[in-house]
Amino acid sequence: MATRQGRTDASSRDTLDKAADENFPVAPFFLPRAWRDDLMAVYGFSRLVDDIGDGDLAPGGADARHLGVDPARAGDRVAMLDAFEADLHKVFDPAGPGPGHPLLRALVPTVRRCSLTPEPFLGLIGANRQDQLVRRYETYDDLLAYCELSANPVGRLVLAITGTATPERVRRSDAVCTALQIVEHLQDVAEDLGRDRVYLPAEDMKRFLVGEQDLAAATANASVRTLIAFEAERARDLLEQGVPLVGSVHGRLRLLLAGFVAGGRAALASIAAAGHDVLPGPPKPTKARLLREVGAVLRSAHREG
Repeated sequence: MATRQGRTDASSRDTLDKAADENFPVAPFFLPRAWRDDLMAVYGFSRLVDDIGDGDLAPGGADARHLGVDPARAGDRVAMLDAFEADLHKVFDPAGPGPGHPLLRALVPTVRRCSLTPEPFLGLIGANRQDQLVRRYETYDDLLAYCELSANPVGRLVLAITGTATPERVRRSDAVCTALQIVEHLQDVAEDLGRDRVYLPAEDMKRFLVGEQDLAAATANASVRTLIAFEAERARDLLEQGVPLVGSVHGRLRLLLAGFVAGGRAALASIAAAGHDVLPGPPKPTKARLLREVGAVLRSAHREG
């Protein structure tokens, strides 16, 4: 029997295939099949909304057609986000006709089975709306508020899917997700600047005497490297709040959450190994480094669990 993902169209499969490029496993093989399907359904949603917000949709206009938008307007990100949000609401309307986009249709069984609410999904859409309007962040607190929309809903959905959400776990999950978002921003400084976006807080850039012209260089100067190291340490501190989260669960879920924390640690290690020079391209962790970090997280979680 085909999986829900196997019944999607070519553009949707291209979206789901991006899971292989993430810093951490999205739906690893060791999880129960139902969890894997649910996590991939959530990933498909979050990846597609990011692709809409970044203008990275597959060519051909299939996503626009699924959402009832003229393919000629597929490049209108606000119009696409509006249509995507309208289609999302159909996921939560059991009496309605159902969503038009295959990735949202794949989300329906997950929403029903796990009693998911619209709020996390709307948060992710809201983050991409913000990306169309806000391209610089003055303070670290401003960036954290953005991560509350762009990253934290994903962790909350993982806890909801696995039936393990508690206020304390949500708090620690938020810290991990924010850290992972910051790490991604650090890896993608050059790419983001090419999109006229800077996720390094302006107050920190001023503190370390870094201008945007420095971020546009082929390699990082000493000031940029110091700034990246500073932001990386902030992300590391947030990640460490995830170790008790890992220790608070058991079985295969513990391994999954360890993978998230380890993915962030391994990415930070790759940034450090590059001398905090992220401008030539995103430093990526090796699989060996990721596995070592998973082991280290599990050992620490065992001591604290």
